[in-house]
Amino acid sequence: MGASMRYLSQRYTSPNGMTSAILTDIGTEELAHLEIVATIIHQLTRGLSPEEIEKAGFAPYYADHTIGVWPQAAGGAPFTAAEFQSTGDPITDLHEDMAAEQKARTTYDNILRLVKDPDVVDPIRFLRAREVVHFQRFGEALRSVQEDLNAKNFYAFNPGFDTPAACFAPARSDSAM
Repeated sequence: MGASMRYLSQRYTSPNGMTSAILTDIGTEELAHLEIVATIIHQLTRGLSPEEIEKAGFAPYYADHTIGVWPQAAGGAPFTAAEFQSTGDPITDLHEDMAAEQKARTTYDNILRLVKDPDVVDPIRFLRAREVVHFQRFGEALRSVQEDLNAKNFYAFNPGFDTPAACFAPARSDSAM
């Protein structure tokens, strides 16, 4: 959910059509990933008794949500808008997006180390593969944004808002003075 909201929010300040399209496509796909994960959770928890839930350590969750699917981290922290970022700086945002995709891939790698049930493993492998593709596509978007800049110092300003500072302008020759 956080990835989807991040990417769909960032698309509004993307500097070119390619970047906007990538953010829209991946943001929409991330909603489908949420559905896949929620379905896995639902299938694994439906039919559990309160005793089985308590024995598994999920009594606090059960007290609030029964077996409803509620977005939260594995450690129990509920989803919040603080989970996603949109700075309006396409270079910053795309680096954040690439890092988010790497973190998601790591999470799926960890799940695959813990789970052996093929009904869980197969969709998690699919999701992991999509995170790798998303990382690559965000890399393409970042390259597109950088190629559109008229300066090679990508870190000195926000190309979505600022103009390069005078100290980064090309040096004038003596004949121009």
